[in-house]
Amino acid sequence: MSEFLNLHPPRSAPSIPTNPPTSAALRPWRTRRPASVLPNPLIIPPSAPCPPNQTMLQGFEWYIPPSSSPPDSDPSPSHWTRLAKILPSIAALGVTSLWIPPACKAARPEGNGYDIYDLYDLGEFYQKGTTRTKWGTKGELVELCEQAQGLGIGVLFDVVLNHKAGADFSQEVVATRVDDTDRRVDVGEREMIEAWTGYVFGGRAGKYSGMRWGREHFTGIDYDGRKRESGVWRFEGKRWAEDVDEERGNYDYLMFADVDHRHPEVRADLFRWAQWLPRQLKLGGMRLDAIKHYSFEFLRSFVSFIHQQVDPNWFFVGEYWREDSEFLARYLEYMGQRISLFDVQLVSNFSRISLEGEKGDLREIFDDALVVWKPQNAVTFVVNHDTQEGQSLETPVAPFFIPSAYALILLRANAGLPCVFYSDLYGSFGQRRKPDHSNFIPPTSGGVVIPKMMLARQLWAYGSQYDYFDDASCVGFTRHGHPSRSGGNGLAVLVVNSWECKSKRMFVGEQHAGEVWTDLLKWCPGSVVIDDAGWGEFMVAYRGVSVWANRAAEGREFVDEFVL
Repeated sequence: MSEFLNLHPPRSAPSIPTNPPTSAALRPWRTRRPASVLPNPLIIPPSAPCPPNQTMLQGFEWYIPPSSSPPDSDPSPSHWTRLAKILPSIAALGVTSLWIPPACKAARPEGNGYDIYDLYDLGEFYQKGTTRTKWGTKGELVELCEQAQGLGIGVLFDVVLNHKAGADFSQEVVATRVDDTDRRVDVGEREMIEAWTGYVFGGRAGKYSGMRWGREHFTGIDYDGRKRESGVWRFEGKRWAEDVDEERGNYDYLMFADVDHRHPEVRADLFRWAQWLPRQLKLGGMRLDAIKHYSFEFLRSFVSFIHQQVDPNWFFVGEYWREDSEFLARYLEYMGQRISLFDVQLVSNFSRISLEGEKGDLREIFDDALVVWKPQNAVTFVVNHDTQEGQSLETPVAPFFIPSAYALILLRANAGLPCVFYSDLYGSFGQRRKPDHSNFIPPTSGGVVIPKMMLARQLWAYGSQYDYFDDASCVGFTRHGHPSRSGGNGLAVLVVNSWECKSKRMFVGEQHAGEVWTDLLKWCPGSVVIDDAGWGEFMVAYRGVSVWANRAAEGREFVDEFVL
């Protein structure tokens, strides 16, 4: 009976080491690795195993309002119901992982879940003014996960373990204020503050877990209710975790009430929750939020525990926002390469080079990206909820370049696991949405181009790769196909950032001699006949991307006619 899990401690809960590694110990001398270190050509023999390509979809954006949808749709369904409705379409596009928003009860009914209140409430109990979460009810979530599993899509649960918000009552705590720019530096004397640290989860009434949280389970907070003053306070008898990112001196504290992962009751309850969660939902893994802000050792123990005691096949991707791929590579090694990380440097490259317009050097697009250091542990993306307009990590990519960036993460070999953003398929409500949705932002390129690239990835993005990164304003690559995938058909891709139409002679393999290739995006008219030596002269329109494939390729008719 899952409701009695709180009576039993988790099996083999890892103990706390006395000397966890510090961030500084993991950080090497800063080295940048250019993309030129990658093999070119990358030869993949026809006899080599060729598993199907995997694709992730982030199934939400920051600005989705509760119980809302685009103006031409039913205005009432929950987001869980909305996602369930599109499952067949995204499965057809080759999506194998669906990252859902935080599904636990938030501090506010409209909270996206990163203001987490109760891990054990998935929209089941009346708490914080609502039974459902912003995204829907537990029943709808259970149904979504079951349907996704039936279609071969693994749901990734967005896990928020760094902090808690929306406490049920305040407590008096002796604390010391610290410098917000360097959390190691005290800027005040010990004082009594009123901290919102009491959590009883009254609506749940002890079901699933009997633990009540109090001041002893946290290390600090950002508000003194007595003085009605904001800041950062460290509680007496507590210290920040040392094995965290060294930004701001020590970046253990992020927001709200900071969870103390060294406390034995906290550890026991979080490991117990990791056992409880898959008994409620059919999942394929986790997206781990804000991992730069809490103990590296705790996360390694948490992931190891899940692999050993819950499911060895779960996939984990962590959000560690740092433009230092060498450091992230070492972090992955410390984690035993049991997790992946988002490729922050690559998104920064997309932003910088695209905003430079014609001055941007496309040859540098992959320089120092995580895919250059750890391609098997990198999750690549172009936009996500944190980089959207108005968010703290806003990283704008020039609109003209977004399709090109997707071609670079979806169609290349050895380039990580690509994650497609919900808004680039289904549009966004925008930062300043209006009640009538009149400012709804349509999906990228009308929702037509990126789905075709996703299908091209699923069907033809296999086999050897030849790179043509020899022009600052125009780069290209080819995939030669693999005999075990879609009849061995391949691809040729060109990207240009100038106001000129360009062409490039590229090799696609002698096996394709005589074939007639066309641009499946239909932005480049005409056709290319592959010569007897396997070469073709491919074209691309100004500030655009072209994806060429055999017009008679297996699956081509489906791609040409597909409408999302």
